[in-house]
Amino acid sequence: MSEILFINGKVRFPITIDPTVWIFDDRKVDLTTYFDETRENTSKLEAYLKNTSEHWDREIRDGAAFPPIQQSVKKYKKEQLITGTFGIPFHPFLANAEISDDATQVAIETIDDTITLPLETVKNAILGFSKEGKPLKEDGPVHLYYNDGSNRRNPIRNIRKFTII
Repeated sequence: MSEILFINGKVRFPITIDPTVWIFDDRKVDLTTYFDETRENTSKLEAYLKNTSEHWDREIRDGAAFPPIQQSVKKYKKEQLITGTFGIPFHPFLANAEISDDATQVAIETIDDTITLPLETVKNAILGFSKEGKPLKEDGPVHLYYNDGSNRRNPIRNIRKFTII
């Protein structure tokens, strides 16, 4: 089974993607809770300011975190990585490919079939790449979940290629 994905078609830059490295990507989301959470559309600046403010408040309230606490946090995060179920937003990869203005659909090629979806649906999709700490080897390398979670029980599996049409 190939673990490499392709984005081609009406794009300026065809892209080859290796989902096995996404476990280290900060953009990953926890799929066990992602579809149940309410999300606010915030800008990068707002997110940065909120994070900085929380850090500042914690420093004022609790003082600096000492290394033993940091080691516990690192251990917890490592535990999450090896037992978690993760996905990643697909939009940044499509943005990097620079889709043509006249593109309206995406043909998703799987092992058995080709599924055509509107471009906007795919832009907002989440690509699942890990289940319970393991890469999706049996029916992967990725699963495509609609952003609203409507197909979370039955995502698109066995994806090999995305062709922008």
